[in-house]
Amino acid sequence: MAPRKKKLINQPENILGDMLAGFAAAYPDIVTLTASGLIVRSQPKAAGKVALVIGNGSGHEPAMIGLVGPGLFDVNIPGDIFAAPGAGRIVEGIKAAERGGGVLVCVSHHAGDLLNAQLALQMCAAQGIDNVEMVVLYDDISSAPKGQEPERRGTAGLFFVWKMLGAYAEQNVTLAQCKAMAEKIRDNTRTLAVAITPGTNPVSGEVMFDLPDDEIEVGMGVHGEVGQGRQQLVSAEATIDAMLPAILEDLPFQAGAEVLVLLNNSGSMTQMELFILFGTVAQRLKQAGISVYKTHIGPYATTQEMAGFALSLCRVDDELKALWDAPAIGANVRIVQA
Repeated sequence: MAPRKKKLINQPENILGDMLAGFAAAYPDIVTLTASGLIVRSQPKAAGKVALVIGNGSGHEPAMIGLVGPGLFDVNIPGDIFAAPGAGRIVEGIKAAERGGGVLVCVSHHAGDLLNAQLALQMCAAQGIDNVEMVVLYDDISSAPKGQEPERRGTAGLFFVWKMLGAYAEQNVTLAQCKAMAEKIRDNTRTLAVAITPGTNPVSGEVMFDLPDDEIEVGMGVHGEVGQGRQQLVSAEATIDAMLPAILEDLPFQAGAEVLVLLNNSGSMTQMELFILFGTVAQRLKQAGISVYKTHIGPYATTQEMAGFALSLCRVDDELKALWDAPAIGANVRIVQA
């Protein structure tokens, strides 16, 4: 294994609490850290609206703590490093989020996240909390073949769901409508990622996996899950040419379609590299007759200092474009501002 990475932290056992405290102190107008460690909106949405809750392992910041705020999530339940929060914590988050319109729990599809969310809903039912639904979200085309989409992992492309669903839940809509909207956005989203160098566990400093200097891993998950296999490191243009056709064919995205594009920085990619990569993406989409409605480039869901990126496309119609353009305020995340 490679040598341990340097980390500027305090006591390793306090890493999560220290991060959350600093984050909440930096953005008190947007988020509040509760005594039990939940990140909640400082200004709750109006009574009667559907609330959105998400729980996830920490270590992927700014996801998900940075996606709490007006037009986004109501509550984030941070788990330990790379570990889903327990069912009891999720129930606590559901109770904190409730505004009278029901609560939608958004689950990024990973085994632990799904199991704990299912247990949480069972606990809610036992406690008489019945206006709660769960939606399972996925987008990674490398983790299961076409036709088996529900088996796929949730990765960076879920940013599209988080943003547009957040805008939708600000309207006078029902819990069932919110779940259907989340599924609509999910089903129009596809992602493929590449890892160039590994990230590390911020508590132990241990490198998550080995990757030779002259190789990349195509399709790697946000926790270092195995993707489609390792390939030789090639140019930015050749990398996109190896990735984009698979994404386009999977939905499929066809000529005349209009898409949102996300180029997610997995942690330590430079802006220079990302813009070079996007230049090829833009050219290839134009050649395919696909129009880019809006583009977001930057770190939205990271794995510490892993070098790599995820390329995500979401096919949009007029309804989704309006939701994308709706105001949203997230702490330390570049999103449409109010």
